[in-house]
Amino acid sequence: MRRKFSERHQLATVSELNVTPLLDLAFVLLIIFMITTPLIENSTELVLPTGDAQGTPVNTDRVRAVSILADGSLSFDGKPATLDDVESALAQHVARDPETAVLIRAHKDSNMQKFTDVMETAKRAGVKRIGFGNTPRSE
Repeated sequence: MRRKFSERHQLATVSELNVTPLLDLAFVLLIIFMITTPLIENSTELVLPTGDAQGTPVNTDRVRAVSILADGSLSFDGKPATLDDVESALAQHVARDPETAVLIRAHKDSNMQKFTDVMETAKRAGVKRIGFGNTPRSE
């Protein structure tokens, strides 16, 4: 005589959650991100500075320009200078006019460290307003 399965077992619900499909999806996504992330980082070409933002009008008598050339040399208001020269000249201008602003214009191929050095020099000299020059994007 054969035993029949009771209907109680057929109607019982499984109280365990099947996480296998969830883990499969997580591992597939992990592999996709691991493969694509290095490709995204290496394919980015960074050519700066360009921008579309319009500058706010300022009093040009209060703005001093510091330019960073491609070779890393500096010029202050169109004259060759060193970081020490820039700091002392800015300190003198800030002493005369506390609202003096600095416009830093860096060549797109210049060293970022030099740019940071000029910013820190301007802050040490007491400049409260620092701007960055760029060229408009060509259309």
